[in-house]
Amino acid sequence: MKLKTVTLGCKVNQYETEYLREGLLGIGYEEATEETPADLCIVNTCTVTSEGDSKSRQIIRRLSRENPSSKIVVMGCYATRAPEEVAALPNVTEVLTDKRELPDLLGRFGVTDVPTGISGFGRRHRAYVKVQDGCMLRCSFCIIPHVRPQLTSRPMQHILDEVRRLVDNGYREVVLTGIHLGHYGVDWNRNLPKTEWTRLSHLIQAIAALPGDFRVRLSSIEATEVTRDLIEVMQDHGDRVCPHLHISMQSGSDSVLRRMRRRWGSRRFIDRCEMLKEKLDLPAITTDIIVGFPGETDAEFSETCDVARQVGFSKIHIFPFSARRGTPAADMPHQLPKKVKQERGRELSALESELQAEYFQSLIGKQLRVLVESRLENRPGFSVGTSCRYTPVELSNTTADIGELVDIVAGEASEGHIRPADKKSAKY
Repeated sequence: MKLKTVTLGCKVNQYETEYLREGLLGIGYEEATEETPADLCIVNTCTVTSEGDSKSRQIIRRLSRENPSSKIVVMGCYATRAPEEVAALPNVTEVLTDKRELPDLLGRFGVTDVPTGISGFGRRHRAYVKVQDGCMLRCSFCIIPHVRPQLTSRPMQHILDEVRRLVDNGYREVVLTGIHLGHYGVDWNRNLPKTEWTRLSHLIQAIAALPGDFRVRLSSIEATEVTRDLIEVMQDHGDRVCPHLHISMQSGSDSVLRRMRRRWGSRRFIDRCEMLKEKLDLPAITTDIIVGFPGETDAEFSETCDVARQVGFSKIHIFPFSARRGTPAADMPHQLPKKVKQERGRELSALESELQAEYFQSLIGKQLRVLVESRLENRPGFSVGTSCRYTPVELSNTTADIGELVDIVAGEASEGHIRPADKKSAKY
């Protein structure tokens, strides 16, 4: 039996596809090649934007044409939001609307020893580890809480066992991910005294205590969840936990944040970032920003740029506002024209380049641990990797294997990369 998987969207989706893929390969399924039709196709969909819905439909139709005898199983947020619409697409035999049913799905396909996690991550050199699911926030622009509303944290022992397997199988970086990562444990904490709560910091502490040569990175987190406990764990385990947080901002304007129904103002966001920078040595802070939110004025956009300068982000994921049907923001007045969104996107992108260059320069002379990820085909002897501080690093004449961790001293920053000070500084 031949298997083909396609994933759209976030790290959580990528993890869930890998979970199914590994389970099916374990009972004899084989990866379908480009030339070989698949017997089973699994499509993990995204619905963050209407474009995600459209791409999902296109992929399902293409798979049905290229694999006319296949069964197509569709899961993911689009499948949850519009199951009847998905079920009507060609060759779709099953629509999974609840990710908690993934073990049951494997059972229906003949997996008797249903796994509690994964042991590899395909061809990737870092492995994503899903630790929780669900979001109970109600940001006015986001559809995800409507399709993943149920907060569910994975048992800590399952996560620890999974990290051990991944490290034993050669993965040197694990990225903790979830729909709302900072809410790990929240579903267990209801009706318990605070002294008995489980928090994300407790999970990271337990992972950091595991043996092996590996590091841990956190995916996106909210500013209110950058707590003293979390920072203390990052500080105590600086050799294991990457000094990098992706703190989702969305806007630096208090009035826009209110319209977005975010849970804090810009001052609180800045304060959390300052607390992080006070305790850690030059941490990387990355973020998401939406430009052109309904009613966003020039002055409000300027406030966002001002906050970005104050924080000193090393990377900004820039999203022009896209009205998502079914969210309050889609029906708000004063929707901005595409041209305005594009202009603000270009302006913010230029600011991002400036801030990134400043951050990279601040790292000159610092020791960085780099995960070697690929060879440069057009430059023999050169490799590229990602540092603990989430900076791209270009390495020359390294004998390190792909997937290994190496230590360098940053010597030069240009063209969006850091290069070692000299060959002697790199512990290859």
